[in-house]
Amino acid sequence: MTQHRDGFIPEYLLEQLAKEGQEEAKKTLKQMKNIKEKQQDEKKTGVRASQPGRINHANEVTGQAARYIYDSEHTDEFKRKLVRGEGAPPAPDDTANKAYEYAGATLTYIKEKLKLNSLDNRGLDINFNIHYGTDFVNAFWLGKDEEQGVVYNQMVFGDGDGRNFLSFVTLDVVAHEMAHAITEFSNHLEYEFQSGALNEHFSDVIGSAIKQHIKGQTAQTADWLIGDETVGPEWGGVALRSMKAPGTAHPRDNQPDHWDNFRELSLSMDRGGVHINSGIPNKAFYLTSQEIGTDNAAFLWHSAWPKLDENSTFSQAFDIILSTAQQLTNNRQLPANTFEAVKKAIQAVGIKVLQPV
Repeated sequence: MTQHRDGFIPEYLLEQLAKEGQEEAKKTLKQMKNIKEKQQDEKKTGVRASQPGRINHANEVTGQAARYIYDSEHTDEFKRKLVRGEGAPPAPDDTANKAYEYAGATLTYIKEKLKLNSLDNRGLDINFNIHYGTDFVNAFWLGKDEEQGVVYNQMVFGDGDGRNFLSFVTLDVVAHEMAHAITEFSNHLEYEFQSGALNEHFSDVIGSAIKQHIKGQTAQTADWLIGDETVGPEWGGVALRSMKAPGTAHPRDNQPDHWDNFRELSLSMDRGGVHINSGIPNKAFYLTSQEIGTDNAAFLWHSAWPKLDENSTFSQAFDIILSTAQQLTNNRQLPANTFEAVKKAIQAVGIKVLQPV
């Protein structure tokens, strides 16, 4: 199984920035490479993954997730210095407090709106590493390494370079990375080609839904931007991605918004387009949300997500989303127009499904 290995900033984009002379991008690429090499030598770090049924909960009495915020102090170390744990008073470090707050907001949202008990539905603890690396312009979820038999289950956030990227501890980035864990624990989507694009898509769905919820926005009033609070003054765009208008967030944005423009890419390019082709399902989610509301759409997507297999294509995924929409509508768990809303969205982005629409 190909695990989530890339960061919030895709490797291909970092390579473009490096070719343009951005030293921080070069440093980040090197640090990401070092992480992969380090994994081969390290033994178990963190807690056991949920799939084998050997979760190690710190809060076993309540079964609720605990948050642990560690300061990497600009090194490449994980869990270097604990600066705030669950229930502890605010730390002197504002970034640590934001990480704690945003993790809590995400846990609350997925519990109340998605009926999910932490990322694995079993109360998995949340481990954040902030201030990671030197001029590190990325964030990522580090889960279970099947090949090495190592379990990390933690997230890593850089401080950015102050020019193209600011701190990666923002609400939508935190929620996006936490959603990668939800995918890993629910359907293990292969991180390549269409299944990998669905993996990235779901993280954008959750990141956007939580951002809208916390900011008191609706599907109509939200900007639907991903990473808009992370990009810096020299980025040259408004965000990293736009779910409303894929391909318009910045000058290098090459996301399609329709199947006709789907990009057939090799594994060497964005692992077959995981960050690129995700624009197509992203647009479908945006359109669905316009009809039934973002929270309802997120509930539908999450309800369908465990039914996907690890190699699901866009067509297979949306066929499952459609059938789940019908089921939840029949059970009166979603608005009566949900099936029609999804059908219209699928048609608008050109995805073909098995059942007639």
